[in-house]
Amino acid sequence: MIKSILFFCLIVSSANAQILGCTDPVSKNYNRNATENDGSCTYKNIKVKPQYSRNLSDSIRETSGLIAFDNLLWTHNDDHDKTIYGLDSLGIIRKKIILEKVVNHDWEEISQDSTHLYIGDFGNNAYGNRTDLNILKIDKKSFLEGNPIIETISFRYADQTDLSAKKPNTTNFDCEAFIVSKDSIYLFTKQWKSSKTSIYALPNQSGNHVAQLAHTLDTKGLVTGATYLESKKLIVLCGYSKLGKPFLYLLYDYKNNDFLSGNKRRIDLKLPFHQIEGIATKDGLHYYLTNEALVRKPILNVLQQIHCIDLSSILNSYLHN
Repeated sequence: MIKSILFFCLIVSSANAQILGCTDPVSKNYNRNATENDGSCTYKNIKVKPQYSRNLSDSIRETSGLIAFDNLLWTHNDDHDKTIYGLDSLGIIRKKIILEKVVNHDWEEISQDSTHLYIGDFGNNAYGNRTDLNILKIDKKSFLEGNPIIETISFRYADQTDLSAKKPNTTNFDCEAFIVSKDSIYLFTKQWKSSKTSIYALPNQSGNHVAQLAHTLDTKGLVTGATYLESKKLIVLCGYSKLGKPFLYLLYDYKNNDFLSGNKRRIDLKLPFHQIEGIATKDGLHYYLTNEALVRKPILNVLQQIHCIDLSSILNSYLHN
């Protein structure tokens, strides 16, 4: 009798056992029997061409971040200008809101959650030794009313112990991308020499904080922007290689906030030398990217632009599973 019970228990246990493997149907090593994604998916190298590209106004030659909010795409310049620009999907400026009471030292990114906008004043590529790194947290309702209520989240990096001046574009503590979850902020820094990105976490609350190193990701390029669909467990990073080749890096189907535990996919963009800086999405399938102007005549004459990218063939099965 006892043997029969044990045998029955083993059968039930086997039937309910999780099968680890790659669960993404568009991967090269999809396992149709897998019940739990183990982050092992591998993918074909592909290049995606924008559906369209449009020039932007000279007012936003240094467009550095992008979000989709209140039926517009919002961007900003990365130096001095305190204006947040609302664009339509073709990049035409439809609205302007000025943040009068703050300073733009080096605004490199804009993010959001359901109640607030966040602006990252944490650009640190000049000497790598800024001691005033901060994120502006702006109440959405007051922002749209033209009288923004702003809090400041200040931070330092836990592992940056040397604050002596470095040569430009050489440090690991230069950030241009971040996302916001319910209670935390995650920074994606540029490691200038290795072309990797460090992921740091800090509390989503005003005050002074220490950003703790969580992970390092080999993006094979400099990450400059991020967009986040928390409910879908999807992050899409944008950036460019040291040779100026723009790319996207997808993180999705991960466990909790362990962003590297799920699928990791790098996608090249069919664009020439472009300093892609901002990325936003409204539905997780279609993405808007902006690039700064980059003029180094007679070799380079890249104007500031907005691009629309369709990733439906890559993400549709995941988002609508």
